[in-house]
Order: sequence, then C-alpha cells, then structure tokens
Amino acid sequence: MNANLVSTLKTVAAETNALAAEGVHRVDAQATNSAAVRKDYVARVPIYPKLVNGEFRLLKWIGMAMMLGVYYGLPWLRWDRGGTAPDQAVLVDLVRERFYFFWIEIWPQEVYYVTGLLILASFLLFLVTALFGRVWCGYACPQTVWTDLYILVERLIEGDRSARIRLDKSPWTLDKIGRRAAKHTAWLLIAAATGGAWIFYFHDAPTLAANLFEGTADTTAYLFLGILTFTTYWLAGHMREQVCTYMCPWPRIQAALVDHETLMVTYRTDRGEPRGAHKKGQPWEGRGHCIDCNQCVAACPMGIDIRDGDQLECINCALCIDACNDVMKRVNLPRGLIAYDTHDNIERRRKGQKARIRLIRPRVILYAVMLTLVAGVMLFGLSTRATVDLNVLRDRNPTFVRLADGAIRNAYTVKVLNRGETARKFLLSIDGPAGLDVKIVGIEKVAAPVELEVPADRLRTLRVLITIPAQSLTEESMPVAFHVTDAAIGEVRSTSTVFLSEEDEE
Repeated sequence: MNANLVSTLKTVAAETNALAAEGVHRVDAQATNSAAVRKDYVARVPIYPKLVNGEFRLLKWIGMAMMLGVYYGLPWLRWDRGGTAPDQAVLVDLVRERFYFFWIEIWPQEVYYVTGLLILASFLLFLVTALFGRVWCGYACPQTVWTDLYILVERLIEGDRSARIRLDKSPWTLDKIGRRAAKHTAWLLIAAATGGAWIFYFHDAPTLAANLFEGTADTTAYLFLGILTFTTYWLAGHMREQVCTYMCPWPRIQAALVDHETLMVTYRTDRGEPRGAHKKGQPWEGRGHCIDCNQCVAACPMGIDIRDGDQLECINCALCIDACNDVMKRVNLPRGLIAYDTHDNIERRRKGQKARIRLIRPRVILYAVMLTLVAGVMLFGLSTRATVDLNVLRDRNPTFVRLADGAIRNAYTVKVLNRGETARKFLLSIDGPAGLDVKIVGIEKVAAPVELEVPADRLRTLRVLITIPAQSLTEESMPVAFHVTDAAIGEVRSTSTVFLSEEDEE
C-alpha cells in the first residue's frame, strides 16, 4: 500500500503541475454560477482530456460503438416493401414525398406523426433529465459522440494527455508534421463518412454511393456532403466543448428540469472537505478524503473542476468518477468521493441522516404521464390508421357560378389516396340537397356511385362539379358529404363540406 501511495502521489503531483502550466483553471470561462461573473464569450483554451478506465468509460465506449454503428449502418439496411416502393428500411424519399421507417410509411398529409415523435422525444428527454441530469449530453448527444471519437483518434496518433501537451509545445519537426497530418486526415475521412451517411438517408444508399464515387451524383449531393463534412470536422475537431457551452441551448434549459433530488455527477463535499495534499504516513482524521490531485480535472473533456459545484459546462459524462475512484483505490479509501448523488443527500449526511434516492417526484410523474399519453395517442393512431384517405377542397374563386336556368354550381377538388400495396377500386358517392347533379371532369357519364380505380401507393385527384337547381336552394350554405368506399374490404372514408349559393364571407 505504501508503494502504491508513493507512486500515486508522484503521479498526481506531476499532473497538478501540468494542469497549472496548462492554465486549465480558467476563472472567467468556467467559474461557478454563484461565485463569479460569467463573460459572454471566452476564447478557447485547448483541453487535453486524460484517458481513464472504469465503469463509466466502458459504458461510453459501448454507447459510442452502438450509436455510430446504427448511424452509419442504418441506410444500408434493406426492407422489401414489394412493387415499386423503395427497399431501404429508413428513407426520407423527397421524390415520392414519403418517409419510410421499416414497415411504417408516412405521407405528407401525416406530418403530425413526425410532430408527435418530436414531442415524444422531448418528454423522454425531460424525464431522463429530471431523473439523472444531463446524461443525454454525456452519452448520446451527437456532438459528444463525435468529439469522443475524434479524441480517440487524436490519442491513438499523438498519445495520451501528457504526450499531446508536449507535442503542442514542441517545435515543428517531421515527426510532429507527420502526426498532425495523419490526425487531420483521419478526422476528415470520419467527417466525410459522417456527411455521406446523412445524405444516404435521403437517397437509395448503394445507388448514391456509386454515383458519388463515379462523379455522376447530383450537385446538391456533393454540396451537402461538403457542408456536413466541414461542420463535423470543425465542431468535433476544433470547437468541441465550446459547442456545448456557447451554441447549445440545452444547458440553460435543463436547469429548469432538475431539482435537489436529481441524481447528477456530484463531488461529495461532506466527505471530501477539507481537501489537501496527503503525505505518506499521515492520518486521515480531521480532514477530507480529497487529496487535491486534480485527476478529475485532467479527465474532464470540458476542462472543469467538478469540485466547484454545479456548472453549466458539466455534461455528466462521469469520467471524473472513474478518475477519482482509481485514486481512491490506490490510497486505500472507499470509492465514490465523486458519484451520482443529490444535493439533498449531502445535506442529509451532514445532519447525520441516512441518504436516500427519491425517483418518484411530482415533476417525474408529470413527465412520465405526458410521455405515456403521447406514446398512447401515437400508437393508437398508427394501429387504427386507414389505408385510404379522402380530402375535399371547395373552390373559393369563384365561390359559385349561377347558370342560365337559375341553378347554382360549386366546384370541388377531390383527392383519393390509396395507401395500399395494390391497386384498388373505390366507389365515390355524394350526399346533399334534393336534385343534386354531379359531373366529374374527364369522366363523360357519371352514375351514382362513381367507380374509381386508384393505383397502389398513389393519389388520384378529381375535379368535381356539383349543381343544385334553384328550387332546392333553401339556404345560403347547405351541407354536402363525400364518401369513398372500398367494397372489397368495406373500408369507408367520409368528409363533409358545404355548398354555397351566396358570396362566401369566410
């Protein structure tokens, strides 16, 4: 134990000197919310996060691998829809005006499903934040994931924290030029793959990939590939933590979603203070367990000191927990000086009370209820979704036409949508005042009901003229109902509108 302690103290002394030389304690940029005045913007000081090993670092590795695998691989996943429909599992098809997600097909008229999905994601984010703080930022945010990947590449080429600091301060040599060139080349390749993967979600991936390499793709494909490549390279490689601090609104919003019972990465001041350097053989009585080694700072990708309390920059990645646990193990002290904990638990322990975790709280219940309601509505809508849709739009200019015999004619645009995988025959019928006469442009003889054939996965638009004789015009506005029926399966869709015989006052 003594040998481990001596080795640890030497290591932390070297890290402390490096941190001081680096100037990581940037008072203006990273002061606590309660103790300092924050400037609107502070120029970036390079941060060199140290590689740490532990449960949370492993969790981040696994999460990064899974999320990058899904992002890069999903456009290549095939899904047989039959007919002429695209066989890409996830596709935003701008040509066909469809959004395909495995077995779900969303039409432009159903954009409310996309709205519902965004609302669902928002309430899920609110719920997770109320429970565990900014775990989204620390583990799943694209900026965090790609920055982590870029730091991994940087570490493989230039070395860990100390080696990168020395390389930055060293004069330009062939070795330094070679390492920097290799790093930026790898970054650009990752950025290009990232931009390419994104545009694959809007086109058939194998076809577009071949066209890109052959030089035959659309100009817009190359344009967006270039834009996304540059933004990925610049945000993940150069701006990094500044994106979280200055560009992202979530650090400001999440403050309204957490409370003193939220589990967040916390320095347990009740155990750690008063802090100070610890020498071999000194007792631990009368002092805290924090030996002021600054390993938590060295591991932080945001360059902050978690011991300063809650900070806007903290993304709850928990790497400081792994770093501190490693030090506690070496000095033979219990783990958890930095841990997921609550402010109220710190106060409870100070008062001699037992710490407890309160997951069920009013705001958590509210977010969970809203999440369940939105998810229920969306699932019900998808499960009862009709395979035929009917939309009727009455002409407003002119509102109506008076014929020579005194009859009034209104014109309507009728759209019948067939969401089925095969062509279908529908019967169109119209209910209205007595004497109603129907004509459909392009169809010479109109019998009631009118038989219409609509191809699979297509929309058929009709121009319908309705005439009502003068003796039946009892009101200025009279109801008219349109119905389409698939006689084969009995599915019916109806919509109501009006027939006007006076100027429209709407």
